[in-house]
Amino acid sequence: MNCTKCNTELTQNYCPNCGQAAILKRIDSHYIIHEIEHVLHFERGILYTIKELCIHPGKTTRNYIKEDRNRLVKPVIFIIVTSLIYTLIAHYFHIKEHVKMEGLENSSVATFMHWSQANYGYSNILLGGFIAIWLQLFFKKYGYNFYEVLIMMCFILGISMLIFAVFALLAGIFHFQSLIAAGVTGFIYLTWASANFFEKNKIGNYFKAFSAYLLGTITLYIVVFAVGLTIDYISKP
Repeated sequence: MNCTKCNTELTQNYCPNCGQAAILKRIDSHYIIHEIEHVLHFERGILYTIKELCIHPGKTTRNYIKEDRNRLVKPVIFIIVTSLIYTLIAHYFHIKEHVKMEGLENSSVATFMHWSQANYGYSNILLGGFIAIWLQLFFKKYGYNFYEVLIMMCFILGISMLIFAVFALLAGIFHFQSLIAAGVTGFIYLTWASANFFEKNKIGNYFKAFSAYLLGTITLYIVVFAVGLTIDYISKP
């Protein structure tokens, strides 16, 4: 009997080359329950990831980058899943948070804004990239490269989406405007978590993190407007 994945001859229950099981178990209720338990496990998985990122985000993300990458949910998956949670809650309670684009309703800029609101996971990764550029510039002496800072951004932006999700849930239940409160709370967490990642005992790091978020967000919108308006100008008949 050969492995169905790499065709290596099998002598045990798992392939010695790629680790594929010799015989895959049928998908039934026990399989589904096991998968749910695996995702929600408090010693690893999404609940563990959320808990650790809320309590000590700096240490957690540093450990993921330098030591152990098995206990946390993968950062890109994490930000997409948490963004989906917010999207589902906002959609269920009909929470509208559209940015008004007066005079640009039919522009490429408006198209991007609508896309970002419909795809929070991917737009957050894009935003995280711009913020990571500024963070790496401000915290260059710590030796992290752009991709390592981006991984950190995926984790903490994922938590910020959960913060928005909680406020959206409260807004849907108690009928109050949540956007400003969620934005302030999320921004405070992002600043605190980023400073913790580099060195939490330095007050100056909090100001640097705060500035990086502002500049990263502004840079993203400058690029969006520049590219969008350029596309509109070129595509004019």
